[in-house]
Amino acid sequence: MVFIGLRGAPLRYQSFRRAIWDRAVTSAGLPEGLTPHNLRHTCASLLVAGGADPVAVQRHLGHKDVSTTLNIYAGLFPNRLEEIAVALDAIYRESRTAAPQPLGRLGGPSKAG
Repeated sequence: MVFIGLRGAPLRYQSFRRAIWDRAVTSAGLPEGLTPHNLRHTCASLLVAGGADPVAVQRHLGHKDVSTTLNIYAGLFPNRLEEIAVALDAIYRESRTAAPQPLGRLGGPSKAG
Protein backbone atom coordinates (compact mmCIF):
# COMPACT_ATOMS: atom_id res chain seq x y z
CA MET A 1 0.00 0.00 0.00
CA VAL A 2 1.18 3.46 -0.81
CA PHE A 3 -1.30 5.54 1.16
CA ILE A 4 -3.21 4.84 4.33
CA GLY A 5 -6.13 6.66 5.94
CA LEU A 6 -6.17 8.43 9.29
CA ARG A 7 -6.86 5.15 11.12
CA GLY A 8 -4.11 3.21 9.34
CA ALA A 9 -6.44 1.33 7.00
CA PRO A 10 -5.89 1.34 3.24
CA LEU A 11 -6.92 4.63 1.68
CA ARG A 12 -9.72 3.76 -0.72
CA TYR A 13 -10.06 5.60 -4.01
CA GLN A 14 -13.47 7.13 -3.23
CA SER A 15 -12.30 8.29 0.19
CA PHE A 16 -9.25 9.89 -1.37
CA ARG A 17 -11.39 11.58 -4.03
CA ARG A 18 -13.84 13.05 -1.51
CA ALA A 19 -11.44 14.00 1.26
CA ILE A 20 -8.40 15.16 -0.70
CA TRP A 21 -8.55 15.21 -4.49
CA ASP A 22 -11.86 16.96 -5.14
CA ARG A 23 -11.10 19.62 -2.54
CA ALA A 24 -7.67 20.26 -4.05
CA VAL A 25 -9.15 20.51 -7.55
CA THR A 26 -11.75 23.04 -6.34
CA SER A 27 -9.14 25.03 -4.40
CA ALA A 28 -6.91 25.20 -7.46
CA GLY A 29 -9.79 26.44 -9.60
CA LEU A 30 -9.53 23.46 -11.95
CA PRO A 31 -12.51 22.04 -13.83
CA GLU A 32 -14.94 19.97 -11.79
CA GLY A 33 -14.76 16.28 -12.63
CA LEU A 34 -10.98 16.21 -13.09
CA THR A 35 -9.73 12.80 -11.97
CA PRO A 36 -6.35 11.45 -10.89
CA HIS A 37 -6.44 9.33 -14.06
CA ASN A 38 -6.49 12.53 -16.11
CA LEU A 39 -2.95 13.13 -14.84
CA ARG A 40 -1.90 9.86 -16.50
CA HIS A 41 -3.25 11.06 -19.84
CA THR A 42 -1.53 14.40 -19.36
CA CYS A 43 1.73 12.59 -18.65
CA ALA A 44 1.38 10.54 -21.85
CA SER A 45 0.58 13.69 -23.84
CA LEU A 46 3.65 15.48 -22.50
CA LEU A 47 5.89 12.50 -23.23
CA VAL A 48 4.68 12.30 -26.84
CA ALA A 49 4.95 16.08 -27.31
CA GLY A 50 8.49 15.84 -25.96
CA GLY A 51 9.42 13.34 -28.67
CA ALA A 52 9.26 10.08 -26.71
CA ASP A 53 8.79 7.05 -28.92
CA PRO A 54 5.84 4.69 -28.33
CA VAL A 55 7.93 2.07 -26.52
CA ALA A 56 9.28 4.64 -24.06
CA VAL A 57 5.72 5.86 -23.36
CA GLN A 58 4.53 2.25 -22.97
CA ARG A 59 7.25 1.48 -20.43
CA HIS A 60 6.71 4.70 -18.50
CA LEU A 61 2.97 4.10 -18.21
CA GLY A 62 3.46 0.42 -17.36
CA HIS A 63 1.39 -0.99 -20.20
CA LYS A 64 1.98 -4.69 -20.83
CA ASP A 65 2.76 -4.09 -24.50
CA VAL A 66 3.08 -1.19 -26.90
CA SER A 67 -0.15 -2.07 -28.72
CA THR A 68 -2.10 -1.01 -25.61
CA THR A 69 -0.32 2.34 -25.62
CA LEU A 70 -0.91 2.85 -29.33
CA ASN A 71 -4.58 1.86 -29.09
CA ILE A 72 -5.11 4.56 -26.46
CA TYR A 73 -2.71 7.30 -27.57
CA ALA A 74 -2.16 6.77 -31.32
CA GLY A 75 -3.76 10.13 -32.11
CA LEU A 76 -1.05 11.90 -30.11
CA PHE A 77 1.84 10.54 -32.15
CA PRO A 78 2.65 12.72 -35.14
CA ASN A 79 1.97 11.37 -38.60
CA ARG A 80 5.49 11.14 -39.98
CA LEU A 81 4.71 9.80 -43.43
CA GLU A 82 6.14 12.92 -45.07
CA GLU A 83 9.37 12.56 -43.05
CA ILE A 84 9.65 8.92 -44.09
CA ALA A 85 9.10 9.76 -47.76
CA VAL A 86 11.76 12.50 -47.66
CA ALA A 87 14.26 10.20 -45.91
CA LEU A 88 13.68 7.37 -48.39
CA ASP A 89 14.03 9.79 -51.30
CA ALA A 90 17.34 11.06 -49.89
CA ILE A 91 18.65 7.50 -49.51
CA TYR A 92 17.57 6.68 -53.06
CA ARG A 93 19.21 9.82 -54.50
CA GLU A 94 22.42 9.13 -52.58
CA SER A 95 22.53 5.57 -53.87
CA ARG A 96 22.14 6.83 -57.47
CA THR A 97 25.12 9.18 -57.17
CA ALA A 98 27.42 6.80 -55.27
CA ALA A 99 30.05 4.84 -57.18
CA PRO A 100 28.78 1.36 -58.07
CA GLN A 101 30.05 -1.38 -55.77
CA PRO A 102 30.87 -4.85 -57.06
CA LEU A 103 28.37 -7.47 -55.93
CA GLY A 104 29.39 -10.36 -53.70
CA ARG A 105 28.23 -13.96 -54.04
CA LEU A 106 24.75 -13.33 -52.62
CA GLY A 107 24.09 -10.09 -54.46
CA GLY A 108 25.32 -7.70 -51.75
CA PRO A 109 28.48 -5.59 -51.85
CA SER A 110 31.64 -7.65 -51.91
CA LYS A 111 34.05 -7.46 -48.98
CA ALA A 112 36.89 -6.75 -51.37
CA GLY A 113 35.36 -3.59 -52.84
